[in-house]
Amino acid sequence: MRFGATILDATGLRLTAQEKALFRAVKPFGFILFARNIDTPDQVRALCDEMRDAAGHNAVITVDQEGGRVQRLRGPIWRDWTPPLDFVQAAGAQAAEAMYIRYRLIAQELYAVGIDSNCAPMVDVVGSHTHEFLRNRCYGTDVAQVVALGRAAADGMLAGGVLPVVKHMPGHGRATMDSHFDLPLVDAAHGDLARCDFAPFKALNDLPMGMTAHLVYDAIDPRPATLSPVMMGLIRDEIGFDNLIMTDDISMKALDGSPNQISRDALAAGCDVILYCNASLADRALVADAAGEMTDMAQIRAERALSMRRPPDEIDISALTAKLDALLGEELHG
Repeated sequence: MRFGATILDATGLRLTAQEKALFRAVKPFGFILFARNIDTPDQVRALCDEMRDAAGHNAVITVDQEGGRVQRLRGPIWRDWTPPLDFVQAAGAQAAEAMYIRYRLIAQELYAVGIDSNCAPMVDVVGSHTHEFLRNRCYGTDVAQVVALGRAAADGMLAGGVLPVVKHMPGHGRATMDSHFDLPLVDAAHGDLARCDFAPFKALNDLPMGMTAHLVYDAIDPRPATLSPVMMGLIRDEIGFDNLIMTDDISMKALDGSPNQISRDALAAGCDVILYCNASLADRALVADAAGEMTDMAQIRAERALSMRRPPDEIDISALTAKLDALLGEELHG
């Protein structure tokens, strides 16, 4: 089956009849959930089942469950987590082990309700001017530490049956503006970017999926990375990431133009699949039509990513939670 080159969302707690009809027609590769789609475990499972049934395949269903401000499943039903940077700083020398446990527990909660992907790890390297929307979502200022913690987070998710999405490729840490509202411009030299910003993605280029950054790297190309054949070529060749690449949400204000034209431009640049969120049904249909079906190479990458899904390993949740308590203190993870 050839997948549609989109990852789409739903407006509420269950699919409408119109959404079901659209998803049957366009067969999106996957879906993403937001807080508006989350109520109870039974409801989330039912929504995931509806999405996969409508798409006509075992579609990947992802979510932003980083912890801290960016966390869609929350207490009292699900664990509340401190922001990643705060968590890492508190963990100190035990940070890698703590991050593995953190994301293994997150994976357990996601998998239990039918969610089999998470938009993490976020391996953007913190700099002196990193925008506040991003700063405490990061893992640190040192490339080697960011790589180790990103790997630990990814391994925890994979062990829990959840596919990680490494973001924001090829590095968002130098952004001084919030790309939800503006297009950040990075003027660092290519060599500096390669040594710092790009390095974590190169080290983690075996992960199944990645997400682009809506940033301009002025020393390399004047177009936003998501829409730049030059930057997408750099991600493929210099960084060596040959797995599935999704755009960041193309409804973000960093990108100019109609969503359907942005979709065509992003796919022409080298992205495999379009992430499109928070839009009307009519606009979702337009984007799905503009994106069409996956290319042969994108389909190969998509199937490769899906092949990395596996049943969770056997763990004792109580024992793992107690271990994290011993490492960090109960107040750090809820």
